[in-house]
Amino acid sequence: QVQFVESGGGSVQPGGSLRLSCVASDGDFFRGTYMGWFRQAPGEQRELVARISSGGYRTHFHDSVKGRFTIFRDNAKNTMYLRMNNLRPEDTAVYYCNAIEPTDQDPAPLGAWGQGTQVAVSS
Repeated sequence: QVQFVESGGGSVQPGGSLRLSCVASDGDFFRGTYMGWFRQAPGEQRELVARISSGGYRTHFHDSVKGRFTIFRDNAKNTMYLRMNNLRPEDTAVYYCNAIEPTDQDPAPLGAWGQGTQVAVSS
């Protein structure tokens, strides 16, 4: 089963920026699948915040991050990224990546969850 490894999290002040990375263990699988970034805050359910089509041409963002987050991928490197700008305390969460269903209607995750990467935003 394909595995995903997230990295790039950290502690930043409000207004700061981070870039998260997600590396897939199976390049053939990665290049053919839609991908998403999820996050889970303490006591909350995991939510999908950004998704990208297999070729990288279509993206979609949760309303809470629109205009601040950018998602992109480099299929040659089996890697997906999440650029987060103007971070807010409410963005504090563990961020995960996963393959997702190729649908616009609440796509479900398809693979196993990795360890995630912690993002903490506070002053």
